[in-house]
Amino acid sequence: MDISDNVFDPIDSAPVADLVVRQIEDMIVQGILAEGARLPSERDLAARLDISRPKVRDALKALEDMGLLTIRHGEGTFVAQLTGQAMQPALIDLYARHGRAFQDYLEYRRAQEGFAAALAATRATPTDRAGIARHLAAREQAEDDADVDASREADVLFHSAIVQASHNTMLIHMMASIYDLTRRGVFYNRSYLRTLDGTGARLLQQHRDIAAAVLGGDPEAARVAAEAHLDFVELSFRKGQEMRENEVMAQKRDRASRV
Repeated sequence: MDISDNVFDPIDSAPVADLVVRQIEDMIVQGILAEGARLPSERDLAARLDISRPKVRDALKALEDMGLLTIRHGEGTFVAQLTGQAMQPALIDLYARHGRAFQDYLEYRRAQEGFAAALAATRATPTDRAGIARHLAAREQAEDDADVDASREADVLFHSAIVQASHNTMLIHMMASIYDLTRRGVFYNRSYLRTLDGTGARLLQQHRDIAAAVLGGDPEAARVAAEAHLDFVELSFRKGQEMRENEVMAQKRDRASRV
């Protein structure tokens, strides 16, 4: 994802490089500059900030030394992977193999998303509200089109929009890491969830309920809707797993009866 240069403000006092560092640090903390985002070129940043290119270069180097940016010659300057470092590949693989991790994942999401939705109901700005409505519309369109990939992405973006509307920077960063794992299907296969009768339509309605509560400014209803949504996901998977196990046993009994 490339970042437009119009999110940067001019620098009007010395020490210039330190002020650039602080501005970029603040945008990372606020979630404006997301992990992996590519910054504008040195030339474009210098023009937007109204400072010299050497000052920009000094600031970017300082941020790289802090571990906040990654400079790849010939490619550009990128926001470093920060929260994702908490999940090393070996740990991710371990989680993927153990069912208990799935329950913990849902428990964590339930608590954090309920809290985030309640905050969003009282803190969402007009831009936040427009984003929530836009991602809900994309989710609805994907459902109409039976587009599994688009539905999966719209689902993540919708939940991310709710969290971002909380304006709690800790929530924004930690949940971004969780949603990255969700995109990668580490804890569960969302495509399988949609195969259960009526589940897709019910999940969509739950998203509408969350959006309505947040956009309606009702924090308690938003919290309840978000928590109910995750409760439904857990219950649906339990039922689906039970159905699969029962089918395996039924097939074995059927084969045994034919001997």
